[in-house]
Amino acid sequence: MKIAVIGASGNAGSRITAELARRGHAVTAIARNPEKIEGLANVVPTKGDASDEAGLAQLLRGHDAAISSIHFLASDPQKLIGAAKASGIGRYLVVGGAGSLEVAPGVRLVTTPNFPAQYKAEAEKGAAFLDLLRQEKELNWTFLSPSALFAPGERTGRFRLGTDQLLTAADGKSWISFEDFAVALADEIERPAHLRKRFTVGY
Repeated sequence: MKIAVIGASGNAGSRITAELARRGHAVTAIARNPEKIEGLANVVPTKGDASDEAGLAQLLRGHDAAISSIHFLASDPQKLIGAAKASGIGRYLVVGGAGSLEVAPGVRLVTTPNFPAQYKAEAEKGAAFLDLLRQEKELNWTFLSPSALFAPGERTGRFRLGTDQLLTAADGKSWISFEDFAVALADEIERPAHLRKRFTVGY
C-alpha cells in the first residue's frame, strides 16, 4: 500500500515508518525537518507542516492510508481531520494517548488523582481529538491508544489488544514499546478490524 506518516521523525512515527517499510509498503514520511528521517528503502522523506491544512491535504492525496503521529498540543485536530477529508484518503489512523482510556466505567485515566500533572494538558487534548473523531460522519478513522507507559523497547510482536479500557499486565504495569505499538498499527492497516473505532495495545 501507499501510506503517509505525518510526524515521521518522532518517537512513534519513526518506528511506524520503519515497520511499514520493512513490510514492503511505500511510505511518504512527512515531517517539518525531513532530514531527520532515517534513510530506508521504500521511504520518501517529505517536508510538510501539520498546521497547513491545504498543503497537508495535497501531500496525502493518492495514498491508501494516512497516519497522524504528532503531539496533540502541537497540532490542531480540526485541521488534521480537514486535511484528511479533503485528500479523499481511504483511511485515517491516529496515534492516540492513554489518558482517554477508562480505568472504571465512565472514568478516564486523565481524570484520576495520580495522573502526572506534566502530561495532563496533552492527554486532555488527545481525548478531545478522539471525541471529535467519534462525531465524524465521513472519515474512515481509527484511533490507537498506547498503554500508560509508552517508551522505547523491543519489537516482540507479542501483546494484547483492547478497546476503551486501560490494559494492565499481571504485575500491575501498563505499558507498550514504540516498536510493538508500530506492529499493532501496521497489522490494523493490513487487516482492518477497528474501523471508526478506538482500540488499545499493551502487554
